[in-house]
Amino acid sequence: MFMMSGIKSWQLLVFGLLCSCNFISVLTEDPYRFFDWNITYGDIYPLGIKQQGILINGQFPGPDIYSVTNNNLIINVHNSLPEPFLISWNGVQQRRNSYQDGVYGTTCPIPPGKNFTYTLQVKDQIGSFYYFPSLAFHKAAGGFGGIRILSRPLIPVPFPEPADDFTVLIGDWYLTNHTKLKAVLDRGHRLPFPNAILINGRGPNATTFTFEQGKTYRLRISNVGLQNSLNFRIQGHKMKLVEVEGTHTIQTTYSSLDVHVGQSYSVLVTADQPAQDYYIAVSTRFTTKVLTSTAILHYSNSGKTVSGPVPGGPTTQIDWSLEQARSIRTNLTASGPRPNPQGSYHYGLINISRTIKLESSAAQVNRKQRYAVNSVSFVPADTPLKLADYFKIGGVFKVGSISDYPTRKQMYLDTSVMGADFRAFVEIVFQNHENIIQSWHLDGYSFWVVGMDGGVWTPASRDQYNLRDAVSRCTTQVYPKSWTAIYVALDNVGMWNVRSEFWARQYLGQQFYLRVYSPVESTRDEYPIPKNALLCGRAIGKTTRPL
Repeated sequence: MFMMSGIKSWQLLVFGLLCSCNFISVLTEDPYRFFDWNITYGDIYPLGIKQQGILINGQFPGPDIYSVTNNNLIINVHNSLPEPFLISWNGVQQRRNSYQDGVYGTTCPIPPGKNFTYTLQVKDQIGSFYYFPSLAFHKAAGGFGGIRILSRPLIPVPFPEPADDFTVLIGDWYLTNHTKLKAVLDRGHRLPFPNAILINGRGPNATTFTFEQGKTYRLRISNVGLQNSLNFRIQGHKMKLVEVEGTHTIQTTYSSLDVHVGQSYSVLVTADQPAQDYYIAVSTRFTTKVLTSTAILHYSNSGKTVSGPVPGGPTTQIDWSLEQARSIRTNLTASGPRPNPQGSYHYGLINISRTIKLESSAAQVNRKQRYAVNSVSFVPADTPLKLADYFKIGGVFKVGSISDYPTRKQMYLDTSVMGADFRAFVEIVFQNHENIIQSWHLDGYSFWVVGMDGGVWTPASRDQYNLRDAVSRCTTQVYPKSWTAIYVALDNVGMWNVRSEFWARQYLGQQFYLRVYSPVESTRDEYPIPKNALLCGRAIGKTTRPL
């Protein structure tokens, strides 16, 4: 039931507008959750040294978003920064509603001193995700927080309810101000190695999680950093993996877990050791210099502080990480929120209608460092692509400006958009010829990670695909000199960002947009433009719909 008490006038206005809209009449059947956020700069001390950070309602990291499957989230964002600002929702699928995705290809930035109200529904989703600022390298200053989507009460969860549920945001961090980091990239240079690892926005031993002996707890771990894969482990304790980015997994126990940049995992940890304090350790993977940070797992009846060496973890071992990744599979017996319950959608029996092979590269363009996909280094247009598409503004982008396959051309700049048919079932192969690990994300979807291995992908590589219980998620890693293959059902019309989660690479062109199009242009397939949509670029002067 929707409760009126404590609701602000703007919330009542938004609610009234939503209830009057025929195109989202379905939304009135599900609960609403209102959030009112003020985005500011403020002093933060994550490593004991004053820095300028991005705060949400004075908090760093920002507040958790707590919701239940199909909840409607009404998030009013006031931009009190002196520059434009956007928030994106990593893993929230924005069903039929890419206008709310919060990346520049879909949404006009919120001008300084203005506000924008995001209206999104966590339709047919559960799981652990996060939000982050998507413009101007703001991500290096904070502005991120956790998203948890719980199952509806009548939907069984494949494990007992934990004693508590904690968000754990881990990521690499710079002491250098984000504007200076952005200037380094704008001048065509690479970023230096990060200074530290943060756990919930704080440095070594500054974050504590309190457990009661004998009880089991859920940790929702998200790598919100800029580039480094991280290994997560707890001194003297095992972790049982239960969920990955909205998918219940086979419950495998691990002593440590690789969390690649942009990824989210849920683990269960039981306080089954002697009553004392233990290290939670997070360290970089696949780096010559290893950064490590720690938090404290504190037993409520602890009689001893942390002691002994910080537990070591894997460092550069690729095979170990690859085998762990292959061991993460979907729990086919678990219930799920999707229209087709998990386990009944036999993706391995569906014919592939198209294969897309994406090859990353790094090179100099006009004597500046750039990164590309299939030789195209993305440059933003003067108008968000989704708005240009809706208003049929010519000359902003060209569908097909990025090829389905590597072209071996010299790298060049373009606003790359790939066209795709609504309801196509496609295979996407990420080919990595470089010596670094990569991480790739697709907005608007979950996809099945059907295979990954070293070397160069060929059609014969399909013989080793997992066509039964591959994990379904929205972010996947690609190991050095290796490939990763995914299957995705393009059942969500919109303009969707495909990007490297290495944020400097994303900023310098390693991304493009996938335009999933239905010629019917029906509200059954896609919601109309929001009435409150901000208009910018060549869309200024256009009209959305009357209030």
